[in-house]
Amino acid sequence: MKFRVERDVLADAVTWTARTLPTRPPVPVLAGVRLEADPAGILHLSSFDYEVSARAEVAAEVSEAGVVLVSGRLLAEISRALPAKPVDVALEGTKVTVTCGSSRFTLLTMPVDDYPTLPAMPELSGTVRGDELTLAVAQVGIAASRDDTLPLLTGIRIEIEGDKITLLATDRYRLALRELSWSPTFTDMSAVALVRAKTLLDVAKSLGSAGDVNMALSTGGGVDLIGFEAGGRHTTSLLVDGDYPAVRRLFPDEKPIHAVVNTQALIDAARRVSLVAERNTPIRLSFSDGQVVLDAGQGDDAQASEAIEALLVGDDISVAFNPQYLLDGLGALTTELVRMSFTHPNKPVEFTGQISFDGDDIDTYRYLLVPIRFAA
Repeated sequence: MKFRVERDVLADAVTWTARTLPTRPPVPVLAGVRLEADPAGILHLSSFDYEVSARAEVAAEVSEAGVVLVSGRLLAEISRALPAKPVDVALEGTKVTVTCGSSRFTLLTMPVDDYPTLPAMPELSGTVRGDELTLAVAQVGIAASRDDTLPLLTGIRIEIEGDKITLLATDRYRLALRELSWSPTFTDMSAVALVRAKTLLDVAKSLGSAGDVNMALSTGGGVDLIGFEAGGRHTTSLLVDGDYPAVRRLFPDEKPIHAVVNTQALIDAARRVSLVAERNTPIRLSFSDGQVVLDAGQGDDAQASEAIEALLVGDDISVAFNPQYLLDGLGALTTELVRMSFTHPNKPVEFTGQISFDGDDIDTYRYLLVPIRFAA
């Protein structure tokens, strides 16, 4: 095998392909990136850990076709460190040489025959705008659990009905929902999938800038694999198995009280006030006519309070939140104003975006946060 490729092209492709490689692979070959030089002038790169696969294709000057398996992380580090010149890669016996200008590296190869076969990409299910997917996954992903002892809650649930996709995630303390439109292959398509949040966040971030993203779900005998493709890059992931809790019912039907606040002003005030909040202690928001007062700290501890303008519809109300969970939800909004809808001081509070003080809320993104009980 022998080929030449531009440094930036190689570095980008190897870095992307190797990004999900396990730090401690169960078998050594899973730490490798498979390089296949095609006589047609295409370099195929792939990685697989039995759960997530990645493939990339780039143009290359192929002198000799062939296949090798080398350490993915090492090749990524080397390719990023090379000077800005064409890179020559060649197989010499059991080693691969990487030459760029006056730089020369030699890498040991791994037994390519021991490498597992990558799963086939499922048939195309539809296409979604990359920037929309990136934003939606980021908005919902903040609510996914990081606790691996509850694997179901570490995922993002994808619900597909016709031309609408709904993303859901919860860690039991907050719940995020985002709806977005897409172009399905079949107008009557209906499917549900649970994807690990870490995987979906990585895919949406890495493919979202490539324009439209093709999404594929295997549906024969039940959905068990999801795939994404954009810009010559493909990735697949096994789905999380199990029944996701019925979280939609947690959103309240009746919301007798709501307040509208400037989003950035509330973020800034919450950050300042939370400076005195000890670990796992809340900040309190007290809403009254024309304002909301934020305060934290009590007794002999450091204390802080700040009042900002707010529009309140309904009775005065006070709630307390985990500061980081509050900031996560506010930071996920893309509107100038946030509407906070209440049913009771100890019941979950719904956050939605709003464009003007006297307008309606925009409910394509909804963030539900459980308040912390506090002594009156």
